[in-house]
Amino acid sequence: MTTNRGRRALLLTLSAAVVAGAALSGGGAATAVAAPAAPVSVVPASGAPVSGASISVAPAAPAGLDWGGCDAAVRPLPGQECARLTVPLDYARPHGEQIQLAVSRLRSTVPAARRGTLMVIPGGPGSSGVQRLAQKGAVLAGETGGAYDLVAFDPRGIGGSAKARCGLAEEDRWMVTLRSWPGAGGGVEENIARSKRIAEACARNGGAMLRGLTTANQVRDLERLRQALGERKLSAWAVSYGTYVAAEYAQKFPGRTDRWVLDSSSDPDPRRVARGWLEGMAEGAADRFPDFAAWASHPDRAKAGLRLAERPQDVRPLLLDLAARLDRAPHASATAGVPLSGATLLQALQQSLYSDGSFEGFARLVTAALDPAGRPVLPPELAGAMPDEAAAVSVGVICNDVDWPRASPAAYQRVVDADRVRHPLTAGMPVNATPCAYWKGGAVEKPVRITDRGPSNILMIQNLRDPSTPYTKGLAMRAALGDRARLVSVDHGGHGVYLGNGNACGDRAVTRFLTEGVRPDRDVLCR
Repeated sequence: MTTNRGRRALLLTLSAAVVAGAALSGGGAATAVAAPAAPVSVVPASGAPVSGASISVAPAAPAGLDWGGCDAAVRPLPGQECARLTVPLDYARPHGEQIQLAVSRLRSTVPAARRGTLMVIPGGPGSSGVQRLAQKGAVLAGETGGAYDLVAFDPRGIGGSAKARCGLAEEDRWMVTLRSWPGAGGGVEENIARSKRIAEACARNGGAMLRGLTTANQVRDLERLRQALGERKLSAWAVSYGTYVAAEYAQKFPGRTDRWVLDSSSDPDPRRVARGWLEGMAEGAADRFPDFAAWASHPDRAKAGLRLAERPQDVRPLLLDLAARLDRAPHASATAGVPLSGATLLQALQQSLYSDGSFEGFARLVTAALDPAGRPVLPPELAGAMPDEAAAVSVGVICNDVDWPRASPAAYQRVVDADRVRHPLTAGMPVNATPCAYWKGGAVEKPVRITDRGPSNILMIQNLRDPSTPYTKGLAMRAALGDRARLVSVDHGGHGVYLGNGNACGDRAVTRFLTEGVRPDRDVLCR
């Protein structure tokens, strides 16, 4: 199973994380807003493989799963059970090679209240569903009053499931290198060379397992799990990249969805998919940063020595100046052999914007970096290379899902230069070269187009200031789903909404939908 460090390092969202007529009261007022116009219906993509042969979900394994104890590394909750689900490595060859996926469950403790199974679908690509259930299962079970058995699985490639590999060198598995932060001054030559090297290594070492890492296969695996559970329909709470998995499942298997929650969505545009999610991170950082600037300039921060500036508008120049100086001369950190560079500082900032609770740690990092004698403490996920399987999944899914355009080094340099001016907090990283531009074989199959065809049983929830799946990108998912969905917008910052930021209005809307089946008549805003 991947370490916590490796799993946290896999949040590429999109994000994607990403997550998810009612009278909403308490914890903020709910204001009705007009729903976006429903888009023109489009016939969904077939989901066919490159060869053009149609893939259907293979017949399920014998009904039922052999539930037992969980590995201690999961840190399971009391009553949490684990099992293995057998699925085809390649659904085009359903009786060929099989792999196993790690599955976990928290059964309802209130049989009279139980109404079905709720899938907990994490972000990533590559986050562990089993770990997510261990982290959120207790509060989710309490919030839903025992209405569901809570179930999750580790996607193929990571955690307790069959592992993927690329055989990447350690220097290519650091978060700040895998995410293509430009070099000092914005140069992209090293990024391009590394992207080619990673693509070649994955093609050489990944084999069929790596090529099987797709959103489409995660959706098929989810359908196989539904069959093995013996459930006619599933409900779901999906977060971040998981919202794309859930949306694609609802597109392919609309009759198998019950109550569907998408928490922190991004643009599902099938022409771009993760390429668009990465580009959205620049907008998201700009939306979210004022929350940190206000926190870091508040007089109360002075008591702990963490007040970075006297005015909010002075925090960003301070950080950008520090990043530029660290790019020229990295600062020794508390981790031996791992200096703090400008790219590492900005990556740490991006991660800290996910939650208000991370502001203090980042401010301490900045304060130590400003002190010539200081020894900044790096976040664990930036203090070492991620495991090879985690790196393989993080690039494999986004590169297998859709073809990425190739561009000349000069073209990449131009777009990075322009983005560094528009969005200095992300320094051109979201538009820089990635291994996907050099991926051998291109996309595995045609991406699915999310449409408004299907039952109206989806509730979306989205923060207004999300650093990873910005609000405008969530609106693109809302428009694609049309009347299938309602949107609860929350006037809050951070990534992940339900049971994540303490907004009672938003939490109440999702809980009422999951437990009573009641959605707002119109899109609403929780202030």
